[in-house]
Amino acid sequence: MRVNEDRQTPAALARRAQIIDSAIVAIAELGYARASFGRIAEHAGISSTRLISYHFDDKHELMRAVAQAVLARAAEYMVPRIEAADGRREALAEYIRANLAFIEEHPAHIRALIEIASNARTDDGTPLLAAEGEDPAVLLLAAEFRAGQQAGEFRTFDPLVMARTVRAAIDASAGRAENAPAYADELVTLFDLATRPRPEES
Repeated sequence: MRVNEDRQTPAALARRAQIIDSAIVAIAELGYARASFGRIAEHAGISSTRLISYHFDDKHELMRAVAQAVLARAAEYMVPRIEAADGRREALAEYIRANLAFIEEHPAHIRALIEIASNARTDDGTPLLAAEGEDPAVLLLAAEFRAGQQAGEFRTFDPLVMARTVRAAIDASAGRAENAPAYADELVTLFDLATRPRPEES
């Protein structure tokens, strides 16, 4: 990746953000394979792809930037809701609701992320967004489960298994037409029942 101080000016950062936003729209509408620099430039209202190449060395770098931007926006949307919860049981419910609300309210972002995760490959065929080891989101959720168990808010269970299960249930709704509030209510009830302390653990 090139290091260029000119790319860190406010104007350059704003243009970079514009390109990322346009890439999200193009990928969501056209799919990963058809979202070329040319198509992205059209969505951004840019007359030449050279401006995209100035900010991003290649499509792989742009796709990583898109994925990072989507995840950052999701965190910005969800974290305040989760942090406002009273206790870890309520935080778990808010975690589920906030995730599903973001998915419902930002369909283009989710479609773009799914397209990149499913189709983008490096030159050796490795998925572009392949994570080394466990998903960080799963690890963070597992840590919250452990802390909740220590505080007596959750029953005894394997935190990593439960975290993977919560994430899988949330991710299964992406790109589908479920009624998000109703789906969220069901998941909140399901995982409340699955994690609440047993009488002998209270």
